[in-house]
Amino acid sequence: MKLSETPAWKVLQEHKIKISNLHSFNLFQEDPIRFEQFSLKFKSLLFDFSKNRITQRTLDLLLILSSERRVEEYRDSMFKGRKINKTENQAALHTELRGGANGIHSEKIQKALLKIEAFVSAITSGRKVGATGEKFTDIINIGIGGSSLGPQMAITALKAFHQKGIRPHFVSNIDGHHLLETLEKLEASTSLFIIASKTFSTKETITNAESARSWVINKLGKHSVSKHFVAISEDTINPIKFGISPTSIFPIWEWVGGRYSLWSSIGLSIALTIGMDNFRSLLKGGNEMDIHFRTAPMAQNLPIVLALIGIWNINFQNLKSLAILPYDQRLEKFPAYLQQLDMESNGKSISLNKEDIDIMTAPIVFGEPGTNGQHAFYQSLHQSPEAIPADFIIISNPAHSMKTHHDQLLANALAQTKALMQGQTLEEAKGNINFKLSGNRPSNTILIKTLDPISLGRLIALYEHKIFVQGIIWGINSFDQCGVEFGKQIASNLEKNMRLPELSLSLDSSTIGLMKQIRKWQN
Repeated sequence: MKLSETPAWKVLQEHKIKISNLHSFNLFQEDPIRFEQFSLKFKSLLFDFSKNRITQRTLDLLLILSSERRVEEYRDSMFKGRKINKTENQAALHTELRGGANGIHSEKIQKALLKIEAFVSAITSGRKVGATGEKFTDIINIGIGGSSLGPQMAITALKAFHQKGIRPHFVSNIDGHHLLETLEKLEASTSLFIIASKTFSTKETITNAESARSWVINKLGKHSVSKHFVAISEDTINPIKFGISPTSIFPIWEWVGGRYSLWSSIGLSIALTIGMDNFRSLLKGGNEMDIHFRTAPMAQNLPIVLALIGIWNINFQNLKSLAILPYDQRLEKFPAYLQQLDMESNGKSISLNKEDIDIMTAPIVFGEPGTNGQHAFYQSLHQSPEAIPADFIIISNPAHSMKTHHDQLLANALAQTKALMQGQTLEEAKGNINFKLSGNRPSNTILIKTLDPISLGRLIALYEHKIFVQGIIWGINSFDQCGVEFGKQIASNLEKNMRLPELSLSLDSSTIGLMKQIRKWQN
């Protein structure tokens, strides 16, 4: 049975019609304790979903849908290590990396953590140095996708916890400009390169790594490779062929998906930048949210409720986008991180039963830190024909003492959530139709006391589980990425064609025409 034909779905469709004329501003006027009714708190994280177009009946029906779709059963299967990734016949055990309760693979996980800890200590103390005997000052992570986005997001968010004397850099794009612009800033003698690739065969990563190796050899000689390169990989043979010492290969396992991998050895760059104690706090925060997700009743379960609000907005309000709006510059990489996490996990149209899905799944995720975003795309948030739901992420206490700046930042964040909900009548706009705002635009607010490793861990895990729950409800596998792999296969064939004297006639006319023009201009 398709999801749109299930009993709970049909009841929600009927309910949507019944409350279609409700305005969220009126809901607040009618219910002075609406915030208390539609907000949840977990430790130093407050989740306010009161500004959505919902009633208590809406939430009750969504919880029934969650039960009908066996969310709790699938959740428990994931934590027990069952092979819920049916496409690849794999378990999804990223939660074990941050202290899973079942202790699955705990021995090898702890061994990897101890290896990371020893390495971080050796680098920061100066016991491990480069080919010229100088201490490392620059850490360059070469990876792509989850092997880059996750660590880069976390390192940027935790700037207040950076260790002195360590500068992190990230190279992901195969575009040579990215690598060259990074290398221009570096001294080879004090640069340590981390090659982050589970298979050690990702085209972009290995191409960048080989070019970086050539640069190091040119500066320091061939003998320097083993001192200036480490690998994070499931493969141990090819890193050694590359020139990396066997003792400098950090493990990652097949059951760790790329977009969930910052908790693993892929987080080596995080640990080197913020220190091992802070990296363990990041893991602890993720584990705390795991425990909450496993144990809290559904109506008080933050990931489940956040997921259900998304289902309501996407599938019953027909709102296809989601703006991620962190009001903290340190979270500037968080929208891009969630973009991959959400759209790569749930941007699919085939169900677990191998049937076409007849409803919208993953939203189009975008975002920018406030207040920059206010001067870019907020006009569309307020007045576009289709409302765009938004998640506002607000940090109560900053890591600086510039109170005037932070008061203005907080005021802007709260004002935007209020304006989107409330709107402005024609009378309030003084008769100017251009300034009339409909309001009734849904948003969530996630308020966090301070942005530290433990709170960031909770926040990341909250969204991981939210996306997992939505995948369960939609009946899709959130842990594969078949479309990504297909594009890589075509790119590999086209790269071969680019080197041939004559282009293959099997290509379409557009591709042939573009490649001919490229050849003409390159010659």
